[in-house]
Amino acid sequence: MTITYELNNLPIEATEATKATEVAKAIDETEVIVNRRLQEELAHRGPSRSRKPATPMDPLRIEFSPAWLAAGAIGGIGSLVALRRYGWPAFIGGGMLGIATLGHMIFGEPARPVLERIELRLPNLPAALDGMRIGQISDTHLGLLHTSNNLRWAVEQMERESPELIVLTGDQVMLRQAIPQLTQLLRRLRAPLGVYAIAGNHDHWEGLRDVQAALQLAGIPMLINQNRRLTWNGADLWLIGVDDVWDGELDYAAALAGVPDDSFKLLLGHAPDIADDAAGYGFDLQLAGHVHGGHIRLPLLGAFARPRYGRRYLDGIYQVGNMAMYVSRGLGGAPLRLFCPPEAAILTLRRA
Repeated sequence: MTITYELNNLPIEATEATKATEVAKAIDETEVIVNRRLQEELAHRGPSRSRKPATPMDPLRIEFSPAWLAAGAIGGIGSLVALRRYGWPAFIGGGMLGIATLGHMIFGEPARPVLERIELRLPNLPAALDGMRIGQISDTHLGLLHTSNNLRWAVEQMERESPELIVLTGDQVMLRQAIPQLTQLLRRLRAPLGVYAIAGNHDHWEGLRDVQAALQLAGIPMLINQNRRLTWNGADLWLIGVDDVWDGELDYAAALAGVPDDSFKLLLGHAPDIADDAAGYGFDLQLAGHVHGGHIRLPLLGAFARPRYGRRYLDGIYQVGNMAMYVSRGLGGAPLRLFCPPEAAILTLRRA
């Protein structure tokens, strides 16, 4: 059996008869060539042509909580009152506390991902699929602070847990220059039923074709309005991946082509807000990301920020009509988190 990948007309072959050491050496040599070619390709193409917002504060991109903005204003006024009433020692003490908190938000919590273990109870789950485990990695946003280490950690968790299926639910990269890292960091990722990815808005913005190529080299197909029939314990699970709603061409009809109406359907959809529409297409479960849990969360104030197409569902388990949904907080995004640690997840399917 010969397995062939092709990246920008560069063929890469490995045979089952090849010795493990030769395969490892070939992969390392190929990776150097591919990374160089990817970097040259990225430099040659120049900026991505997309509807990427011009600034991170673009209101079309992100919505900030009015409660947080009000709290910030009140905090500023409180600082001035403290200065007037208690003098500089109190003011400086409050400032030092603020600096320490900010340091934790930038260098502490974003660098300490956690492994979530979630049970999803699904009434339409075939009995033979009860107990099946899915590993979810989302929103790695390679190129930002902590993201490479977080993804390396997530791959180690998946290797240790050995779930039956692994899915990457979008936004693999944040910077185009980081695309070649995908192959290096993900090439060890394997699962009995396969490893599959979908596109997020940042994958489109930074160069979807190059993201696909880097994933392909790691043996990970990206499902864009496509499906796969997976069989475990003699029962079928249909895995459906749709394009991103923000800057892609989401097409449920194309994604569901050939999928039996009465089958168990697992939807990979990056943005959780599509759930309101997706539930009407007969999906049993959606796995999403995109929102990063809001990044900063406090009681009463809630989440600090929510992106477009991520304003109704924050993180965790939801029931949307007859469809269940799990929204990951993701591994990356802006390195600014409080009470909202980055995550990878092991999801166990249970028949309700």
